[in-house]
Amino acid sequence: MAKDLKPHIGIFGRRNNGKSSIINKITGQQIAIVSDQAGTTTDPVKKSIEIFGIGPVILIDTAGIDDIGELGQKRIEKTYQTIKEIDCAILVITENQFGKPEQDLIAQFNEYAVPFLVVNNKADLQVLDKRLCKDIEDLYNVKTFNFSALYTEDAEILIDLLKKTIPKTSYQKVSLLGGLVKPNDVVVLVTPIDAEAPDGRMILPQVMAIRDILDNDCICVVLKESNLQEYFDQDMPQPAIIVTDSQVFEMVNKIVPQDIPLTSFSIVMARLRGDFDNYIKGTPQLSHLKDGDKILMLESCTHQVSCEDIGRVKLPKLIRKFAGKEITFDYISGLAPIENIEQYAMVIQCGGCMSTRKQLINRTNIAVNKNIPISNYGMAIAYVNGIFYRVIKPFNS
Repeated sequence: MAKDLKPHIGIFGRRNNGKSSIINKITGQQIAIVSDQAGTTTDPVKKSIEIFGIGPVILIDTAGIDDIGELGQKRIEKTYQTIKEIDCAILVITENQFGKPEQDLIAQFNEYAVPFLVVNNKADLQVLDKRLCKDIEDLYNVKTFNFSALYTEDAEILIDLLKKTIPKTSYQKVSLLGGLVKPNDVVVLVTPIDAEAPDGRMILPQVMAIRDILDNDCICVVLKESNLQEYFDQDMPQPAIIVTDSQVFEMVNKIVPQDIPLTSFSIVMARLRGDFDNYIKGTPQLSHLKDGDKILMLESCTHQVSCEDIGRVKLPKLIRKFAGKEITFDYISGLAPIENIEQYAMVIQCGGCMSTRKQLINRTNIAVNKNIPISNYGMAIAYVNGIFYRVIKPFNS
């Protein structure tokens, strides 16, 4: 679920409360299966739609929070896992049923700072009791709404409520290099082409950087690390900043004059989506590792591992050499659960180009809440190469 960067909206509730009907009404399409049989929706189902005033979003239809049996419990677990990934939630109730399943769900919304609204579905059959409505709104400081799939105008009102509930930060465009460049500046991107580079295309952070540079009315220069020295030898315009792949930090640092700001794709991505301040705070833990320490490497996506894999091969090798200690590494890909976080001396997150900010923050907060230092790939590589303070300097000025 982490591979779509649009805002995620989850729809939750008991079985047969009409969650799928609401999705179909909002989208104007027969996307989710609607049935009188309770438990029709098993695994979370995603659908990309456009909401005027917000833009593209992902709606997630989840299994009932009152499912039964061993299989039902597993469905509920998947439903709860979805909460870590979403930016906003719709809690669907019917027939004035509001009890422990809803209260437990709201507790999870609050734990992961997920704003939500409560929809009383099938209001054509039974509207929400006024006293229950007041209790819900007062206790949880949340909006409630009587909804019926029979009325088109109800869908319009619900969409308007969603626009008021979902955080603007989840869909407003944020500049990757905002505040670091001004119009007509030259920005140089150093992009190695090795075994890890996808065939015939560029990786997402590189593409995002190019577009962001153009959006900032700057001049973009893209080159391989083998051409960087030639760029300076030919007396080309001095860059306002150079953004490089972290893997060639050592080489690029030697070439780029100290008066030219230098950073990496991974670090600007961390500034955009990750827990940037805690990354900076936690990275120096690399100087305090001891024999037997374990480091958890968090990858946002699954991929085939090669001999040049940055997270599983190159970075662990660099850290062991830098620390001079016997360090072991564990790896978790995607959004798989993190267990026994206390066993790790630190956690290092990838750039997160395939995750939303919400997903990354919730991921690393598991460590932060236990006072376990966190870093990201780019900052860790910079630190072991002795240039950490140089590559974060552009963000401190």
